[in-house]
Parts: sequence; C-alpha cells; structure tokens
Amino acid sequence: MIQNERDVSTKVYRNTGNDFVLQLVPDAAQSVLDIGCGAGDNARRLHRQDRVIDGITLSEMEAKSARQYCRNVLLHNLEDGLPSELDKSYDVILCSHVIEHICFPEKLLKDAKRVLNVNGFLIVALPNIFWWKTRIPLIIGRFEYMPSGIMDETHFRWYSFRSAQKLLVKNGFDVVDASVEGHFPLGFLRKYCPKSILSKMDRSSCRMFPALFGNQMVFLARKQ
Repeated sequence: MIQNERDVSTKVYRNTGNDFVLQLVPDAAQSVLDIGCGAGDNARRLHRQDRVIDGITLSEMEAKSARQYCRNVLLHNLEDGLPSELDKSYDVILCSHVIEHICFPEKLLKDAKRVLNVNGFLIVALPNIFWWKTRIPLIIGRFEYMPSGIMDETHFRWYSFRSAQKLLVKNGFDVVDASVEGHFPLGFLRKYCPKSILSKMDRSSCRMFPALFGNQMVFLARKQ
C-alpha cells in the first residue's frame, strides 16, 4: 500500500464538478461508477431519479458527503484495484484525476474493465505536466510539488498525451476520443478579444498542440 490512509482519511476535496468530463457522459447512461468520487461533486451533477451512481473514496469525510448523491460509497485504497465486493456492471466509469495518484494503476484498470458493460464507456481525466505553464519551470530545472493543481504533492505518476493512451490500450481499452481542455496564452489581452474569437483560438490551439496548450487531458474509451 503506497498511500498513507491516515493522511487522507479526513481530507475533503471539493469542486464544482469536472465539466469537460461530465459532458462525455451519455444521457442514456443508467449506472455510473465514480472512482475517486471525492465529496460527490461529479455525482451531484449526474444525479437524477432514474440513474444509479456508486462512488469510491479513501476519505471518510468525503464518503459522508458523497452519500447524498450516490447509492453506495465504498471506502477503499485504489492501489489494490477495485473493492472485491463490487460485482455490479456499469454503463459509465469515471476516473477523473485519479490515476496520477496511483503508483501501479494496472490492477485498477483491469478491474474497471471487468465491471464495465460491453457497450459502456470509461472516461479518464489526467493533468498534463507538459502544459506550457508547467513546462516553463521544468525547462529551467524547477520541479516543486504544491498543495494542489498539476504539481499536487499527492501525484505519484505523470503521463503525456501519448503515454496515457498507451496505458489504456495496454490494459484492454480502445480510445475512441482523446482531447484536452486548455487555452491559448494571451494574458491580459484575453479581456479585449471577442469571446467567439477566443473560443476558436483556444479550440484550434488545443487541437493542434494538445500537449502544449491542454492543462487537462480527457480520454473516452471502450473495452477492446
């Protein structure tokens, strides 16, 4: 076991949900497994009466919050893969900013494949260490962990846009869509540009140079 359970069992990570990930969840999905569900922020956005959501976290405090929106929330260290009692199958499995916290993610991905429906989707989001804002300090020899963000001190593994896809393929998934969320760095000039131009510029730059301009990488995958 790599993670120190005593250090994270009382932590609560809250946000407004990962919009870039949530937009990939099909409306028809009836069952969702949120791996690393945090305080249930994605589950809260996905919650509706006809949809079942299960979550997994290592934090007791997060589990307490996430249970408002999830049918079940299991306390489990993902270094050991998925909980053995998880024998259901799901239309969608979310893995939003989780794999970078796992030293050896192969078992987790193998287990995810096992509980994913035949026509289901695995959605994986990862931070991009080669994003321009992080790349500049790396070039000048600075590699310093931070309390949060891309250089979060609990990040154990780093992936590039290509190596992340190779990891998924190697572990039994076909990547059907690979994209990044980010923007073209204009600094203070952004507030003077029309939103329509900014939107096109951001989309084009992220599409042409995903490793440089994307701060978040998102992959939509299916079973091989």
